[in-house]
Amino acid sequence: MKFAHLSDCHLGGWRDKGLRRLGIESFRKAIETALQERAGFILIAGDLFDTALPPLDILKDVTSILVLLKEQDIPVYLIPGSHDYSASGKTMLDILEHAGLVENVMKLQDNTLTFTTDKTGTKITGYMGRKGGLEKNNYTTMNYASLEQEPGFKIFLFHTLLNQFKEVGFETLDCADLSILPKGFNYYAGGHPHFVRNATFQEYGTIAYPGPTFPNNFKELEELHHGGFYLAETTNNKLTLKHVSLKLKEVTTLFINADGKTPAQVEQEILTSLPHPEDNIITLRIEGTLKEGKPSDIDFRNINKHCEKAYALLKNTTKLVTQEYEQPAIHEPSETLEQDLIKQTLTNTFHNEEEIIYTLITALDKEKLEGEKTQDYETRIINEATKALP
Repeated sequence: MKFAHLSDCHLGGWRDKGLRRLGIESFRKAIETALQERAGFILIAGDLFDTALPPLDILKDVTSILVLLKEQDIPVYLIPGSHDYSASGKTMLDILEHAGLVENVMKLQDNTLTFTTDKTGTKITGYMGRKGGLEKNNYTTMNYASLEQEPGFKIFLFHTLLNQFKEVGFETLDCADLSILPKGFNYYAGGHPHFVRNATFQEYGTIAYPGPTFPNNFKELEELHHGGFYLAETTNNKLTLKHVSLKLKEVTTLFINADGKTPAQVEQEILTSLPHPEDNIITLRIEGTLKEGKPSDIDFRNINKHCEKAYALLKNTTKLVTQEYEQPAIHEPSETLEQDLIKQTLTNTFHNEEEIIYTLITALDKEKLEGEKTQDYETRIINEATKALP
């Protein structure tokens, strides 16, 4: 038996149209590879979309890809993640499930999860992710007795960073402990942290995080370059994992230290250091304190022209400052700063107030669609934000 484990696709998350397209194409390549490898079913451990209500063009592309699986009778089992789950209860995953393209395996009745049984006999269940890691509070109220006693090959999907997998940069995040998961499963398909890790724990079996199918921000492009997923295979009751890379474009990273340099010197160093790769993604990070002048004095139009044959050029100058400006402290990762600020301003006026805030942030961050009238755009944003309110 063979199956594919994907997570954190965040389809529709990039504002850059080219990178947004690469996100879709990476997902498509993952599905096509799983078909070529004759996977019996597909697991998606949360965040298929970057928002609960993605743009129609993204939904159209995803639907066409999922139809390929349906035509081959390959089921897709998933759970909502912290991005494609909505506090209002409305999510596009419900539409896909109603169309028979996916199945949400989080079936909860009276605080007890039930299994979905695949045609291979594999028994699958799981629990969704929520904004700010709030799902970890729900695990403590669930009854796991029936799950742990169930015989057969079992898979549990979850969308939570566990303390046992914390890496450098995640120290301040409030994570859950391994003990929140039900024991006795053969495979735990994890999602949420965007790194590739797997480990086997006594009483718990193999726990795996496949990372995103495509990097979701500047830093991830620098570090990961491309996405991937896991192919898992069981032979004679032994499970083996293979991580499959989804490499569509080369990524060139460049770091410039601007300490003690003028804008002209920084610009010249960039132009000298930048290669001329055609169709590559280039990440340019500039940090330090300029000797004189302002960051805006660097002629980025000239740099853009130099890279006009690149697929995309991304610049990060958040830590580029002048001598007259003191850089404020920046928390890494940025999610920590957001969580801290939200927690500091909670009024506890509403039930699930923290979750409502995250949903509003997502709704208000949406861009105007191509060809959409301003009035229609404003109405859409207001309607989606209103749905998040109790």
